[in-house]
Amino acid sequence: MTATFDYRWHLRAVMADRGLYATTDLRPLLAERGFPLSQSQVYRLVAERPERLSLPILMALLDILNCTIEDLIEPVRKADGQEARPSGTQARFGSRPTRARVLPET
Repeated sequence: MTATFDYRWHLRAVMADRGLYATTDLRPLLAERGFPLSQSQVYRLVAERPERLSLPILMALLDILNCTIEDLIEPVRKADGQEARPSGTQARFGSRPTRARVLPET
């Protein structure tokens, strides 16, 4: 049986432990460290599980929250064929959004 690896993203819980309950609390702290992200980018970072995350932003989050990488990212090992518990958008809707089709103007 082949094992695959996944992870759980705990940014929202770590923020709550530190008294940061809104994404608007995190945005200025990231900007102070040189990451002027838009409100929607910060919201997605907090509310969804990121598939790609730059290491400098990860290091800024660790500094802001005074935590370790293990506090934010929990590695999960799953047996082949088992689904890891999804988080973020996939947890709410059960699948990825359908791509929009652009139809020619008539």
